[in-house]
Amino acid sequence: MLRFVGLFFFCLTMFPAFAQSTSKYKVGTITEVKAHQAAESGASDAASYDVSIKVGDSIYVVLYTPELGEDTVKYVAGRDLLVLVGKNTITYNDILGRSFAVPIETQQRAANLKQSKSVSRTAE
Repeated sequence: MLRFVGLFFFCLTMFPAFAQSTSKYKVGTITEVKAHQAAESGASDAASYDVSIKVGDSIYVVLYTPELGEDTVKYVAGRDLLVLVGKNTITYNDILGRSFAVPIETQQRAANLKQSKSVSRTAE
């Protein structure tokens, strides 16, 4: 009986290892922040920003609308943060641990961006 109880507790401690989620947060670097240009002239007064985040060999441009009209996002270029890249959104946690999802506007390979910049420099 004691052997059965020991085996039961061993299996119980191994269960969380098999229940781990396959989604993993990765380190992303904020490379650029620009004010978002709304397509409609009668857009709301809330300021939105196009934030470029480099994750691995991809650069994602997400639409970020800060809470309460904060504008501190303009000064975060170069900062690293943990992100979870989904199909249409990128999820990140703020300093308080709250999770936020922002929509992905565009995605491109970082190598393509480097080539296009080098081409535009030689054209000048």
